[in-house]
Amino acid sequence: MNLPSKAKSDPKPCLVEIEGISKSFPGVHAVRAANYGLREGEIHALVGENGAGKSTLIKILTGVHRRDRGEIRLRGRPVSFRTPLEAQQAGIATIYQEFTLVPFLSVAANIFLGHEFTERGLLNHRRERREAAALLDRLGGNFDPAVTVSELTVAQQQIVEIARAIARHSNILVMDEPTAALAPREVFNLFDLLRELAGQGMGIIFISHRLDEVLAMAQRITVMRDGVTIATRPTADYTRLELIEQMVGRSIEQEYFKDKVPIGKTCLEVMNLGGGMVRDVSFSVRCGEILGLAGLMGAGRTEAARLIFGADPRKSGAILLNGHQLDISSPHDAIERGICLLPEDRKAQGLILSASIKDNFALPNLKSWSRLGWIYQRREKERFSDRVNGLNIRLASQDQRAEELSGGNQQKLLIARWLEANTEVIIFDEPTRGIDVGAKYEMYLLIGRLAAQGKAIIVISSELPELLGICDRILVMRRGRIAGEIIDVGSATPEAIMTLAV
Repeated sequence: MNLPSKAKSDPKPCLVEIEGISKSFPGVHAVRAANYGLREGEIHALVGENGAGKSTLIKILTGVHRRDRGEIRLRGRPVSFRTPLEAQQAGIATIYQEFTLVPFLSVAANIFLGHEFTERGLLNHRRERREAAALLDRLGGNFDPAVTVSELTVAQQQIVEIARAIARHSNILVMDEPTAALAPREVFNLFDLLRELAGQGMGIIFISHRLDEVLAMAQRITVMRDGVTIATRPTADYTRLELIEQMVGRSIEQEYFKDKVPIGKTCLEVMNLGGGMVRDVSFSVRCGEILGLAGLMGAGRTEAARLIFGADPRKSGAILLNGHQLDISSPHDAIERGICLLPEDRKAQGLILSASIKDNFALPNLKSWSRLGWIYQRREKERFSDRVNGLNIRLASQDQRAEELSGGNQQKLLIARWLEANTEVIIFDEPTRGIDVGAKYEMYLLIGRLAAQGKAIIVISSELPELLGICDRILVMRRGRIAGEIIDVGSATPEAIMTLAV
């Protein structure tokens, strides 16, 4: 899938040149003398761990932040954008990692917001819907452009963000984690479209933690670490492990972690589970086992997890924990009985972003530190400190807002919360979505440690190599049912999973 590198003797014209860019915030040097160049018709990846400076560099390019030093040239002309609107007007379209959609507007209205189709001074809604439908079809988005964005799944909202950027007919497209919420089929459609746009002369800045995608799509790769540009090289010059090592600044022997853990008795058993799109799903997970759930978007993986956790109403079936049938009708019931869920959208469904880290940790655990309505704050702080140290959560203070943590540390905060609640079953829905390679490895180590403690683990992931790398067994879902099981994970391939999934 690798795109051929451009010969050095015949480079395409340069669209963007970034030289010596530096930016500091109070107490932090976010970017230091960074360099980057984008050619016409090129897909150029920008990679690095969280905090490496990638997002800051992009926000300087697109007018969100003002640089302290350095120069940006657009087709050889020095520019300094004061606002994102100025960057858009200069031909730069950006898809940020955090969605910028208006939830109460329709899909079509969001796609053409700011450059609507009008006729005799009135909005031409029919044309907007027609043009939006054509864009969604190119991206494999099988949903109505007339529905409001609030009704869409996370993956569908990502498709709308991409469609909106393409609709602006820009010559530079910046994509920050564009596939984080997409299933393999949508990713395939997106990559076909990006190749088509690059073939028409568009320059694409591609930021992703999914290194398979970077190596498959990019012609060149620029690596950043600690705010500094480490290297820019043709993609063909990198192996996957070499790229990881350059990103993290240390030697890496293996990407995934899977230790041998004694697997005990059956812990969780699901029998003929049904509700929503989920139909007649049965499986079990043993103590110390890591069970993977694979499938395309809409296969029913997340929906099955939500039924077990009581987040959605269960219409049929039984849930047993250690042989005892449970009556779970709400998340509170599940938590009380030792079952927890780390949702795929941790920002919207897992954390209260505006609240402090300590308060997020305490939410389901207050009864452990309170009596007659009084909270024993000393006990609360001790337990919080123990979990922070045990999970190596990096934070400035316990009063820091949850939204200020990196993606990996937000995931650890959710795990700390559930460990304190003494859960026996932990369901991870896309546990490494949007986190960097270093944080991913930490997450794999942590999941392995939890399994070693006898926890029953379920991991839902769209990254098939991840499931193959850390799971003991994998179930594949299709159209709300279990389509197959992979027992010999060590010799299985992503293609074997996809065969069952489709």
